[in-house]
Amino acid sequence: MKKIKQPNQEILDNLFIAIGKNVKKKREEKGISQLELTHRMGFKSVSLVSQAEVYYNNQHFSIKHLYIIASILGCRMEDFFVGVEVKGVEWA
Repeated sequence: MKKIKQPNQEILDNLFIAIGKNVKKKREEKGISQLELTHRMGFKSVSLVSQAEVYYNNQHFSIKHLYIIASILGCRMEDFFVGVEVKGVEWA
């Protein structure tokens, strides 16, 4: 089995930025505000959603968050990874 290098911080930053942009795009396509999404996720403060959408202060969505958001927006989790490139990986 081939070992792969751990991603550096720049790669992770770009990943979280792309995911945040995709969440925002899907949310806006559905006509849902950050506040409504926040409440439907079970949170009271909009800070998680507002910060993670733009990767502010290293705040990003977890896999659990993405699962919940996909359920709320009626989309697939894969939609949040559009445009995300993994270097050195060939997709079957």
